[in-house]
Amino acid sequence: MNLKYTNLSKVAILDKRNFSTRAKQVKAFYLTRIKAITAVCFAMIVALLVTIFQLRQHSQAQIAENNRLSAQLAALQNQISDKEARLDLITSSNDSTSNKALTYIEGIQNKLGKINTYLSKRGLRGISFKVSKAAAKKANEKGGYVNLYSKYNRYLDKLVDNIAEMPMGYPRVSDLTSYFGSRSNPFSNEGGEFHPGLDFRGKKGDPVNCTATGKVVFAGRSGGYGNCVRIRHSSNLETWYGHLSRITVREGQQVMVGQLIGKVGSTGRSTGPHLHYEVRRNGKAVNPKRYLSLN
Repeated sequence: MNLKYTNLSKVAILDKRNFSTRAKQVKAFYLTRIKAITAVCFAMIVALLVTIFQLRQHSQAQIAENNRLSAQLAALQNQISDKEARLDLITSSNDSTSNKALTYIEGIQNKLGKINTYLSKRGLRGISFKVSKAAAKKANEKGGYVNLYSKYNRYLDKLVDNIAEMPMGYPRVSDLTSYFGSRSNPFSNEGGEFHPGLDFRGKKGDPVNCTATGKVVFAGRSGGYGNCVRIRHSSNLETWYGHLSRITVREGQQVMVGQLIGKVGSTGRSTGPHLHYEVRRNGKAVNPKRYLSLN
């Protein structure tokens, strides 16, 4: 069979005994197949190495995730153990512990009664809540500590909200320059007039903060008050802030106790920069001094 020259390739063969090389012709087809097989094998080896590397990374990630989950599980188990221990401690209380708990509850009840008295003296309605001694003792006998304490907790939450909405403290910390009640005319020093609030000393631009949580029902110009902000609170209480140089809230806005509502000024009927502050109950001005402190 005659082979064309283009179908043959020369291959060099090393003779180890004679340290010489000799050329031998082989079909180019075989060399092409060998190259293809070699390339395929190399590709398979590379793919295998990449797969091994990826599996190793995945395995390490799974190990790390397992360790993290194990730590979380251990933490949860510790929390459960702590809660079970506290529950066991409560349920295993003896009669002496029950009597002490009852005494503590009665003490808290007395203090809350005093707080309600303070609220009522400021024209605020106290929150009605009372647990009789017999009911508290019965709850203790049945191990109902959690229910009893939760009732007091809800009561205290309401009390906190009540105090937050009650005007208390100073809209700005400074000296008083004019008090509630009758005074001489500050413009002519002749005759007298009724002053429905307190005047706090200040410089133009000093901050003015609201004294209770509530809703802004007016923010704008109001005759002799000049730039004025009025805030409505619970129990038909309102606080008024007058002569402001700037108003920083808008009508309808909900404000929190201590929030900035404006800046000290001298707008309206004023002899100089100061803050005019009023507390009104059921639309009638009352002495704000009684709301400056719980003492």
